[in-house]
Amino acid sequence: MNYQIEWHYQSPKGSELQFQSASIEANEALKIVEDLEKTGRTKDVVIIDEQGQRWTLKEAKKFLQEVETEPYDIIAYFDGGYDRETELAGVGVVIYYKKSKSEYRVRQNIQLEQIQSNNEAEYAACLYLMKQLEELGVHHIRVVFRGDSQVVLKQLSGEWPCYEEEFNKYLDRIEEKMKELSIYPVYDSISRKQNQEADQLASQALKNISISSHKKV
Repeated sequence: MNYQIEWHYQSPKGSELQFQSASIEANEALKIVEDLEKTGRTKDVVIIDEQGQRWTLKEAKKFLQEVETEPYDIIAYFDGGYDRETELAGVGVVIYYKKSKSEYRVRQNIQLEQIQSNNEAEYAACLYLMKQLEELGVHHIRVVFRGDSQVVLKQLSGEWPCYEEEFNKYLDRIEEKMKELSIYPVYDSISRKQNQEADQLASQALKNISISSHKKV
């Protein structure tokens, strides 16, 4: 979780300048704000979160204390695979997150029927990921979504249109769940090699190897 800091500097002669910092880690931002206020030459100090919401120092501290007991700094990977011979699909998801200043990893997969193609398996994997995020208790926070399916990620971001009615139904369900959980998404298209963990889980699901892991890393 990152914050930006915005403040007015007042010189001894009374002139003022407005400054805005780069995006920095939340706890570090709070320390900097405290140091700035000690100078006695700043006013109207505002902390800006990743969704553009503006906080006072007191409000930001309270919010950070609350969210530290919930998942934050979330990076979520998904992948789907399809076997034409068996007409089965396998989907896998990996979620990295922090909670109470510790880091965790979730690895989950499932085998699916009634999937018609590899493309559909990718949409199904992303929808499955949303369900896992909900079960994890993720809400009102930024989530980085990573996958090797540019189509799914570009369509979710609005960069590419979707003309297939069946795939639009998946997109609607994914976006509805994001809205319900108040998730602020960041989409990051990666290579298959970079998506190796989720890819392996999807392949294992196709072989009917079930994986369900949630542990500290």
